[in-house]
Amino acid sequence: MKGKILVTGGTGYIGSHTVVELQNSGYEVVIVDNLSNSRADVVDNIEQITGVRPAFEQVDCLDYAALEEVFRKHEGICAIIHFAASKAVGESVQKPLLYYRNNLVSLINLLELMPNYAVKGIVFSSSCTVYGQPDVLPVTEDAPIKKAESPYGNTKQINEEIIQDTVKSGSPIRAILLRYFNPIGAHPSGLIGELPNGVPMNLIPFLTQTAIGIREKLSVFGDDYHTPDGSCIRDYINVVDLAKAHVHAIARMLEDKQDEKVEVFNIGTGRGLSVLELIHAFESATGVKLNYQITGRRAGDIEQVWANPEKANKVLGWKAETSIEDTLRSAWNWQLKLRERGIQ
Repeated sequence: MKGKILVTGGTGYIGSHTVVELQNSGYEVVIVDNLSNSRADVVDNIEQITGVRPAFEQVDCLDYAALEEVFRKHEGICAIIHFAASKAVGESVQKPLLYYRNNLVSLINLLELMPNYAVKGIVFSSSCTVYGQPDVLPVTEDAPIKKAESPYGNTKQINEEIIQDTVKSGSPIRAILLRYFNPIGAHPSGLIGELPNGVPMNLIPFLTQTAIGIREKLSVFGDDYHTPDGSCIRDYINVVDLAKAHVHAIARMLEDKQDEKVEVFNIGTGRGLSVLELIHAFESATGVKLNYQITGRRAGDIEQVWANPEKANKVLGWKAETSIEDTLRSAWNWQLKLRERGIQ
């Protein structure tokens, strides 16, 4: 085994795919998740894909004592990947205090515990929301951090600052901040994918649920943006490709290859697609027609953003490889598998 990695939020969407890639790369994994937006049977499915069952602790990262017990029980954790967070832009506008508590306190608890248990470093799940609406596209890691458009985005900015300040203060830890663009798709096995509790807040699960008949129609929030077709533009990245970026980051950290104690990487494809282009690409890739309607803009949404991923390509040695068509087919396959399992 290469080392023991703690993955918070490891039964969630991105977390579960990352656990698979870590295990496939020879790491031992301990998952911490409170199951607020995921299911316990994800652990079974991870085991089915990899042949290895990760350790699982149902713990809320806000519970300091319970979190410390995880470090005591699973000796030798050498690094953390921190996914556990509330993540819906729209919901954060409605419930800001929930987002500030969940997203800030969970990180603070981890950073306090890490030196006590000789944990070398943390890979933090950040977001392109920290850039707001960038002045220049595609956006690089040197772009200015702008005032956040939502409490969710603000928690990502503040968490990055908390990590920077903690390392600067002399804490004996390292960090890699991965600023994701828009993760979509599912594992090619169809065993894990995005499965939010309740009404989906993200585009693709709502889209696939509409395509299969669970939702009546898909709302496109705004067609009056200054983009070619009027809908918002995003950089959609395959979730397995994204998961692999975390494995590269962990290896870089544990092998002492970091140039600085805190490093930042954009994790995206470098290509912007509008919401309407994505809908048409889904219809073309799957042969399924979607019932969608244009509605008003949604609070907290920015107009357009996509990545310049050159730094991640060159320095981290990572590159997005999966086509948008294959990614959308994987999302549809996941939705079909859920129906087979009687879920939703």
